[in-house]
Amino acid sequence: MKIIDLSQTMKSGLSTYKGLPAIHVCDYLSREESKKHYADKTSFQIDEITLIGNSGTYIDSPFHRYENGKDLAELTLASTTALPGIVIRVPYAGRWHAIDEKPFEDRDLKGKAVLFDTGWSRFFGTPDYFDYHPFLTGPAADLLHKKGVALVGINSHNIDDTRGNSRPVHTTLLGVEIPIVEHMCNLSALPDMGFRFFAAPVKFSGVGTFPTRAYAIIE
Repeated sequence: MKIIDLSQTMKSGLSTYKGLPAIHVCDYLSREESKKHYADKTSFQIDEITLIGNSGTYIDSPFHRYENGKDLAELTLASTTALPGIVIRVPYAGRWHAIDEKPFEDRDLKGKAVLFDTGWSRFFGTPDYFDYHPFLTGPAADLLHKKGVALVGINSHNIDDTRGNSRPVHTTLLGVEIPIVEHMCNLSALPDMGFRFFAAPVKFSGVGTFPTRAYAIIE
């Protein structure tokens, strides 16, 4: 069994989405301070972490887009873990690469976690990551829905085109309770098929998006 980590490393100062605040990590109780409360040579570190849900590699639940949609706590484990996976290879083909339905129109995707490998994750953590990123088109999202996919992931800044104010891919997929995982990495290490995908979020009520430790087990 081989396990492939598909999640970006989170750290203090990391900003995942342009215009949104970065992660901040500091001591709530430092190791040195904790020594006052415990036996000799016993110490603990308790961290205080401030972040937005859209940090690192994260999963979107329907509540992210829809007021009455399922939140993270309502997503079943069956909808985010042990899913048969398939990787669609769509190498970056120029600024604002729009990925349509052609790369997968003849593929059997029913019940699968469909992961789009664009190569864009190589820019993660740099200013170049935010602009000119590849994305899916509205018709591509429509076909993914029609094909009955279980989950959709991408190793890009956003699954939608961020130049305008509409988000057709989020609207379509989350509208039919298909979770979305964004800002993935290491998709090039996966085979096209023959693996199980895992991206369970924290069981957080009233929250639509939160970081996840996405990974795959190659069967």
